[in-house]
Amino acid sequence: MRRLAAALLVAGLAACSSGPEKPKPTPLEPLKAQIAGRQVWTQGLGSVDFPLRIATGAGAVVLASSDGRVVALAADTGRELWRGDADGKLSAGVGSDGRYASVVTTGNELVVLDSGKPLWRTRLTTRVVTPPLVAGERVFVLGIDRSVQAFDVLDGRKLWVQQRPGDPLTLLQPGVLLPWKDTLVVGQGPRLAGLDPLRGSVRWDTTVASPRGTNEVERLADLVGPAARVGDAVCVRGFQAAVGCVNVERGTLGWAKTTGGTQGVAADEQLVFSADATDRITAWKRASGEVAWTSERMLHRGLSSPLVVGPTLVFGDFEGQVHFLDRDNGQPLLRLPTDGQPIIGAPVKVGTTIVAVTRRGTVFAFRPE
Repeated sequence: MRRLAAALLVAGLAACSSGPEKPKPTPLEPLKAQIAGRQVWTQGLGSVDFPLRIATGAGAVVLASSDGRVVALAADTGRELWRGDADGKLSAGVGSDGRYASVVTTGNELVVLDSGKPLWRTRLTTRVVTPPLVAGERVFVLGIDRSVQAFDVLDGRKLWVQQRPGDPLTLLQPGVLLPWKDTLVVGQGPRLAGLDPLRGSVRWDTTVASPRGTNEVERLADLVGPAARVGDAVCVRGFQAAVGCVNVERGTLGWAKTTGGTQGVAADEQLVFSADATDRITAWKRASGEVAWTSERMLHRGLSSPLVVGPTLVFGDFEGQVHFLDRDNGQPLLRLPTDGQPIIGAPVKVGTTIVAVTRRGTVFAFRPE
């Protein structure tokens, strides 16, 4: 309870500070499209006031609204494949392998659905804001206290719990939870750990972000999602502290660079991308961490976490604009509107379709050409 109260206090201070007026967003420059692209479908989901990540699998996107509705849509057409209900408002979701989907309610219940039909639910002992991971017939859950739990996806049987010693404060923001080969990769505070998904034992762990500051609030450096998985590397951001890449084959830190920012990262074989707290976009060389380029064209525009697709880098902003940038230099290539509400989470790519969701809960699918 102390951790939760402290984390809520941090969130409140961040949202309600009576400090100086926020800087005005940089106006968008007139843009002549350099690439072709269009909206191909849209669907209404229902309002989203929790940290949604879009799950993908088997050519589908799986999404959830705040009131507990969970829906799977065909990525190419937007056709509804199935719909379910978690019977409660959501604090985290959604994780899915295409068939099974998992969410967590504000009442701390982990709920699993099978093609939209409720399969089982169980009460958790810690609050959850990170979407569960469904993989290998297991459901993995990361709590705000950095504990990790594994459940059997078929019957909800708890398989193991891995608990890291708690810190005075933790962050109410989705963390890092992803698979890599036969390892479960988890963010635990400023450290990235590799766990055995069958037993929960720690195979390796390494520090990515070094906490700084004179008090517990300033020293928050939790790893935030989404992280980027490329080859043998997982690249990740430490909250307002650093961006770095870890070799997950060996469990060793490749590099880390001190930089502010609260959003996740995207990466390809050559570059790692993210926007900092002022929405300055930076690309680092993935092998060394050297800065390849920066762009200040969209300062203070409330950028989402990014998506990299071939030669294009994609961000959403607070006005619902979806920006397609040249990944080699950050130059704008294309701008497509949504419904005027902020883009939440990170856009995702399924096949040739890019999907983004607004705060209003409208799902937009685009196809750049």
